Amino acid sequence: MKKTVSFKLNGRSYALEVDAKDLLLDVIRESLGLTGTKRGCENGECGACTVLIDGKAENSCLVLAVTADGKDILTIEGLSDGVTLHPLQQAFVDNAAVQCGFCAPGMLLSAKALLDGNPNPSEHEIREAIAGNLCRCSGYVKIVKAVRQAAAVLASTGVASAAHARNS
Repeated sequence: MKKTVSFKLNGRSYALEVDAKDLLLDVIRESLGLTGTKRGCENGECGACTVLIDGKAENSCLVLAVTADGKDILTIEGLSDGVTLHPLQQAFVDNAAVQCGFCAPGMLLSAKALLDGNPNPSEHEIREAIAGNLCRCSGYVKIVKAVRQAAAVLASTGVASAAHARNS
């Protein structure tokens, strides 16, 4: 059974026909051609498919596309402005927090959700926020360092406080 769902994805409005059983991951990757959201375990354990839905980190492999109706979704493709990297992306580069890159999109979006709600997280809070994102390469030390750097940059530019005010 097909249903029309309307949502915003990376700031752009979409209206798509989806089957009731279609997963958001498949709609993003197959219907819309945005392959930055990775297909990993397909059961919500690895975090490679993480997207932000109304600002909250969600495993898109567990989300039925029909539930995206009326939502605001952000994928890794929407994190930068297309010219300049988002401070989180730049911090990951600066700290060599990306190795193979498979976990990076989900990791970055989980970190963004954290910083949008908590602009000055402790190391423990960062580790909790990214706990649902598995990385087989890094050991997480550089990732945590990158998130702390991005938090400092966002705080110094006032971006984090603006996002925090919107989410409060």
